[in-house]
Amino acid sequence: MVRPPRKLLLIIQVLALCWFSNAPAVELPELGNSADALLSSGAEAQLGHAFMRSVRTALPVQDDPLLTSYLETLGATLVAATQQTVGKFTFFLIDAPMVNAFAGPGGYIGVYSGLILAAETESELAAVIAHEIAHVTQRHLLRGFEDQSKFSLPATALLIAAAILGAQVSADAGMAAMAGIQAATVQRQINFTRDNENEADRLGIATLAHAGHDPYAMAGFFGRLAQSGRLYDNHAPEFLRTHPVTSNRIADALGRADEFGARQHPDSVRFHLTRARLRQLAQTLPEQAVAQSRERLREGRYRNELAERYGYALALVRARQLNAAATEIAQLLKTAPNQPEFLVLAAQLHQAQQQPAAAVALLKRALVNTPDDWVLRMAYAEALIANAQPKLALDELTAIERQRAGSATLYHLLEQAALRAGNEAATHRYRAEQHYAEGELEPAIRQLEVALRQRQLPYHDAARIQARLDIWREELHAMKQRKKK
Repeated sequence: MVRPPRKLLLIIQVLALCWFSNAPAVELPELGNSADALLSSGAEAQLGHAFMRSVRTALPVQDDPLLTSYLETLGATLVAATQQTVGKFTFFLIDAPMVNAFAGPGGYIGVYSGLILAAETESELAAVIAHEIAHVTQRHLLRGFEDQSKFSLPATALLIAAAILGAQVSADAGMAAMAGIQAATVQRQINFTRDNENEADRLGIATLAHAGHDPYAMAGFFGRLAQSGRLYDNHAPEFLRTHPVTSNRIADALGRADEFGARQHPDSVRFHLTRARLRQLAQTLPEQAVAQSRERLREGRYRNELAERYGYALALVRARQLNAAATEIAQLLKTAPNQPEFLVLAAQLHQAQQQPAAAVALLKRALVNTPDDWVLRMAYAEALIANAQPKLALDELTAIERQRAGSATLYHLLEQAALRAGNEAATHRYRAEQHYAEGELEPAIRQLEVALRQRQLPYHDAARIQARLDIWREELHAMKQRKKK
């Protein structure tokens, strides 16, 4: 289904960095601080926040703590292995079957669930993420601003919108929009993107090797997708439309990998558990998922038995087959008692069994060993809410907010805790933050206005809400002014 043009324009920055081409490898000239002169780090961070809100409006961002935690862990490992790290990174998941990933301003890197499921090894997934990290470290988006400043803003906006239409929705629509742009402008943008992609390839493979992953994974993954595209041209992976893969590109990636040599990298348990969780959450019929998982286990059709059993247990909980789920989860915890995925699922089982106190006790014991595990702390707070302890949950969640502000899921839990604690002003404030995190600015403003009207609102809380409201009103005013132009 074609997206409304407004939503397409909201994500024009997203995939502009993600095209692969068949251009030969070249060394980019050193730009020095020219990108810095275009946008300060503070301004770039603000652009990144605005970008992320736009992404949430246009795309189905998945805030599941376990899935997010895995992406962040893998991403942090790759960032640590990057020789040219710049700024802060935020890794997030898009809940859609497309095989793709993208880098945006401010270090925001989005990964589609379809990419995680399509990767046969963790190194293949890491290869794509390392490529996107290179776009950020080399500040390719700001270089793009510098390059496009030579052209009029309308021409640049039309060019990017046409590329998005052509890659994401309809090639015919893209070509029709492209017709009004001068050929020289189009060719210059294509050439600039090719240079960026070659540099991201080269640095991404080096990052893979330094992180201990297989440097040949990039070429292998691209080659497999290219073969898939030839076999199923009408249903080719989305990756091939936004990242055209050619034999020259694959050959270049192989040559770069030869510089490091082959490395065996065993997949982490969390890689397999994440894939199992994604598959189960995508199932709309839990009973059918239970039957399928049981059959795979019976026939031995799985790559990792522990992950398959985790998926089976998750399906059992979702299907409300709680006794069978309890048996499976007990075995999982016996095998790996400290695995966050198993602990969270065990707590969810207790809550499904109307035993929230047992969930609280389980997670409280787990946090003794890993007090800084934000995933377990989120699950613990959720269990506290279910166990009629909203004030304790509120304390726990506000502590998490200081470290991880911006999560819609977090603000939803904060709203629920504040509501059950009888704090009306905080309820509206956190509801406002949830709206804002989901890209809904006007509903967010209305909720803050309601929060300010609450009686006996402490002065410091009122001042904080007012300051936030002023910022959002200015943002809304700026948005409306841009629409008039």
